Amino acid sequence: MLDINLIRKEPEVMQAKLARKGCVVDFSAFLSKDQKRRDLIVKVEGLKAEKNQQSAQIPKLKKEGKDVSSIFVEMKAVAEEIKVLDDQLAAIDAEQQEFLAALPNIPADDVVAGGKENNAVVSVFGEKPAFSFVPRHHVDIMEKLGMIDYARGAKLSGNGYWIYRKDGSRLEWAILNYFMEQHLADGYEMILPPHMLLNVCGYTAGQFPKFQDEVYHIRNAESEEDTHFMLPTAETALVNMHRDEILSEADLPFKYFAYTPCYRKEAGSYRAEERGMIRGHQFNKIEMFQYARPEDSEAALQELVGKASALVKGLGLHHRISKLAAEDCSASMMKTYDIEVWIPSMNDYKEVSSASNAGDYQARRGNMRFRRSDGKTLAYVHTLNASGLATSRILPAIVEQYQQEDGSVLIPEVLRKWMGGQERIQ
Repeated sequence: MLDINLIRKEPEVMQAKLARKGCVVDFSAFLSKDQKRRDLIVKVEGLKAEKNQQSAQIPKLKKEGKDVSSIFVEMKAVAEEIKVLDDQLAAIDAEQQEFLAALPNIPADDVVAGGKENNAVVSVFGEKPAFSFVPRHHVDIMEKLGMIDYARGAKLSGNGYWIYRKDGSRLEWAILNYFMEQHLADGYEMILPPHMLLNVCGYTAGQFPKFQDEVYHIRNAESEEDTHFMLPTAETALVNMHRDEILSEADLPFKYFAYTPCYRKEAGSYRAEERGMIRGHQFNKIEMFQYARPEDSEAALQELVGKASALVKGLGLHHRISKLAAEDCSASMMKTYDIEVWIPSMNDYKEVSSASNAGDYQARRGNMRFRRSDGKTLAYVHTLNASGLATSRILPAIVEQYQQEDGSVLIPEVLRKWMGGQERIQ
């Protein structure tokens, strides 16, 4: 949620910032209604003060033996007028809330305008693997090695699902263990959240109402209402951990990570090279999350970028870090870096982590504040997240970058202790 005071103070500046994110908006009608709302508030408060003053006079007048019937008539008229004005206020409030809820976050000042074409590569790790043979697609490698069963995954749940088997299951779990070990060593608290969340969680995260159709909703059989949804990422749960709370400055930052499957609708057709695990309706991911003071959030973002990249480096995978242009950042985020791993069969990089700073956008939606050390001042926290990491793209990258001419796959050294010392899958 954007700060309404900034819109009131600098509407043209806010319009220009939103335009950098591809959001064209005119605040004229909004500000006109906002002024009407503030005028109504002044009027209502005046009427309520008048009503209270009249009420206070009644006992005194009665004691003096005076007729107070006319005052009761006046008070009734005032009460009716207050109700009419309160209804008008409620309608304007709801309209304003709906308008503000649909607006994306403004980009940070150092984020360039435009879409993917303006994304900038800021660093590259390692070299693209060179093969003395024709490299294979991860689907072909993993099916031949019995690591993945796509056919039976589709039989169970439809297209976009798969079953891990044999060394595929073990390697998936080894990757998750590696991630968790690193996060714990870095002092992050491990969270295992519910997978089924209340709709308010989607609103706080900034995913609802705009992206409400991209998740799987759970219908309440008694009311036939969609009251819950399956989390699309653990971020949606973690950002609601401190919803409607006032935190202590001394306790910040909070650093969490969570393992969950992620459940997402993938609309549209897949490209041929995206077959397999690159896009799916359910995949495993570990998410990092921080609640930070505003003055610390940029440093927190760089920490998350470094941590996500370090995980990929530890696996020995060629990858790069890109800073996203404004329109390529998600609606809730003011700044995002993508960690992108090389997938040889696609001849392209695919995102395995988006490290993002939402500023106070999510905190305003979820009413998450902290009390400064002076004991008086309240401020909104800044929320940040980064995948740490999504396995559905890390595993294909491992299989394709570490594939051998004989069809086997070398296991990255950091994972071997969870594979019983096994060095390759064959």
